[in-house]
Amino acid sequence: MKIKAAKFIKSSPCLKLAPTFKEAEFALLGRSNAGKSTFINVITNNGKLAKTSNTPGKTRLINHFEVTSDKGNFIIADLPGYGYAKVSKTMQNEWQKNLEEYLLKRENLAYCFLFLDARHGMLENDINMINWLILNKVPFINILTKCDLNKQGEVQKRKQEIETFTKTMCILFSSSKPMYKEKVYDFLECNI
Repeated sequence: MKIKAAKFIKSSPCLKLAPTFKEAEFALLGRSNAGKSTFINVITNNGKLAKTSNTPGKTRLINHFEVTSDKGNFIIADLPGYGYAKVSKTMQNEWQKNLEEYLLKRENLAYCFLFLDARHGMLENDINMINWLILNKVPFINILTKCDLNKQGEVQKRKQEIETFTKTMCILFSSSKPMYKEKVYDFLECNI
């Protein structure tokens, strides 16, 4: 798969205000600062498409991007990160409600990509999200990010633990090593 173009479409606070698409949509889920925005920039070959930040909790809306490839178009939805404690409880509850509604009712949602940091593996809020996705039969795969920041033996151990627990595939990813993009492209090509 070759990416030809990618563009930001719109930010929306909730499902009812989100744009509608016919193309397959892939929603990015994960803790704040798990690497979702960097992932978008790397796989679209556009380092400035999604805003990245070292400060967790910056993505507060659902951000939609349209991607054009030689195999067809698809949509990426960057969802607010979970597990960020420096916002009010009211705001956290609102994000949770909007997130659940989006994942359960989005008609063109093909898959969720659940982002897990290779340095930490599955933390409690990740396990809660995994259990929720499984319980609600929301299709997902795992993206193990920041693989370059850990020893490869540890990365492979984490990958195995995640696949065993979730009973779904785990794709390794690093923004600094372009070879990791190919597995993502292979998955997208099979599901658009």
